[in-house]
Amino acid sequence: MRRFLSCLFAVFLSLPFAVSAQQASSRNAPPLALPDNADIRIIVDISGSMKANDPDNLRQPAVRLLARMLPEGASAGVWTFGQYVNMLVPHAEVTDNWRQQAVDRSQQINSVALRTNLGEALRVASEPYLAGSEDLDSTDFILLTDGKVDISDDANANEAEREDILGPMLEELSSRGATIHTVALSDEADLALLETLTAETGGSYSLAPSAAALTRAFLKALNTAVPQQQIAIEGDGFTVDSGVEEFTALIFRADEEPAATRELGLISPDGQEATAGSATDGMRWVRETEYDLITVTDPAVGKWQIDGELGEGSRVTVVSDLRMVVSPVPPTFTADEPVAVRVAFFEGDQKIDNPDFLGVIDVRLTLTSDDGRSGTKALSGDEPPQDGVYSDDIGRLPDAGEYQLDIVADGQTFSRRLSAVTRFVVPGGGETAVAAESGQPRPEPEPAPEPEPKPKPEPEPEPALSEQAGADTGPIDISQVEEQPDSDPVTDNDESGGLPLWVMAAAGGTGALGIAGAVFLAVRRRKPGAEEEPPVIAPEEQEADEPEPEEEIPVAEPEPEPEEEIAEDDIPVAEVTVEEPEPETEDAIAEEDDEFGLEDFDLSEFDDLPDADDEKGLLDDDSGPEDREK
Repeated sequence: MRRFLSCLFAVFLSLPFAVSAQQASSRNAPPLALPDNADIRIIVDISGSMKANDPDNLRQPAVRLLARMLPEGASAGVWTFGQYVNMLVPHAEVTDNWRQQAVDRSQQINSVALRTNLGEALRVASEPYLAGSEDLDSTDFILLTDGKVDISDDANANEAEREDILGPMLEELSSRGATIHTVALSDEADLALLETLTAETGGSYSLAPSAAALTRAFLKALNTAVPQQQIAIEGDGFTVDSGVEEFTALIFRADEEPAATRELGLISPDGQEATAGSATDGMRWVRETEYDLITVTDPAVGKWQIDGELGEGSRVTVVSDLRMVVSPVPPTFTADEPVAVRVAFFEGDQKIDNPDFLGVIDVRLTLTSDDGRSGTKALSGDEPPQDGVYSDDIGRLPDAGEYQLDIVADGQTFSRRLSAVTRFVVPGGGETAVAAESGQPRPEPEPAPEPEPKPKPEPEPEPALSEQAGADTGPIDISQVEEQPDSDPVTDNDESGGLPLWVMAAAGGTGALGIAGAVFLAVRRRKPGAEEEPPVIAPEEQEADEPEPEEEIPVAEPEPEPEEEIAEDDIPVAEVTVEEPEPETEDAIAEEDDEFGLEDFDLSEFDDLPDADDEKGLLDDDSGPEDREK
């Protein structure tokens, strides 16, 4: 018991340090500000292996999507590479003319090159003359490949080039502030190289399992590089506020929906419906194999409805002076290095801190795991933040893996949404580390109820034995101390069947224990500071209780004749003390399953419960429902 209390005290001492670590991460985060104009450089592999990995050449519509989704005022360029590197679309400011040029030239993307000169592509696309500066702080590279470094028939030359990419070249790009996002279109690609490029520069990595998934992988990289203002899709539509100058609806085709017979319509607030073949004034509608892209300038205020199926990843981006700015979300995080989430609103280039405006905004954070589970946490409280910044930390999740982070602000007359993707990592523990922690204690209470219904009525000697066991075996957990006395008498009673020999052995054992207890007390009394031990006088009572087993002898003798009647009298006594906690244990387990994410999980519990599980661990698990009854 003393060990349990000391461990519990240590846990409480450690909690302030965990809280202060999360608070420090928020304080150390840089101040929120509008992002600089982005510089996006797209590098596409056109080696011959793409004929097999991208037979339908879906790289073309993927590049066209990026060109159309790039924000006005950004800079961008497109390069293709095989044995040589070609600037497909010149690096320049993104305008309508640049977008059209990128759309037109995307037709030249093919699979005819002989080799995969990945290193040269990075060298050419990072030339200082492109931006007139060595600085690449606002530059994001989006690199697509399906192979490995291949510049020669000589394997040694290829390996030397690979080492140069991961060595001097990566060091230079990282020192200049570049961020590299990589997309692998095949398992045959050099995944280790691509992951290293992203890890060392803070970019995102994706493995597209098929060419059909390429568009979403490209979009993920773009959204990481340039987080886009969105309005939330609710049900079958979205609401446009008066501050929206333009919106672009990206509607992906559902997996089960045939591309050739797809039907999709967009209904304006006044009830007018448009389709791909009948776009209305101020509307541009582009249909590709995997998606429809609908851009509306000066849209009507109100609810717009989508008539058709929505595929995963569909979204509506907006151009507006009212913007929600979110602090950068790292590609990975751990419990020791949490994500500092901070949100602010800007009108033009000025941050809004007016409490009347902020007081009506409901800001919520939603995390969705890669298996579809999700949980939501409110960032806005009863009072708006004085500095206009909503903040919180994500320090721990139930399972390691990739999560989509969505921040949605509802201002009654407007809404804004931003999304990002991040990965929770358990150092050295893999993705099952947290699951193992929550799963270990559950099997422990299960074996206990099995033997407990069997014991016959000898409750008086059992508490004394359990107290002695607890005193002699201090380091043993509380649950184990309880299980030992329950299991020992069960086997004795079952095997002996109440024979006189057993009774005699029990009486002799009890006497031996009494003598041992007396010797133990004599030794303990000689030691200073042992004043707490007198409660162990229980063994003396056992000597006085020796007649009790003798009284039970007549009870044990008739046992062979009415065994069933005695069992019926005994079992209810055991059931009263044992079976009652069984449903409580099962209910508790069911509640834990619901809370910790078999289907849904609440983010408000992530900041507390997982840390407590890690630090308290088995302390909480050992004190099950049986302990709470006592």
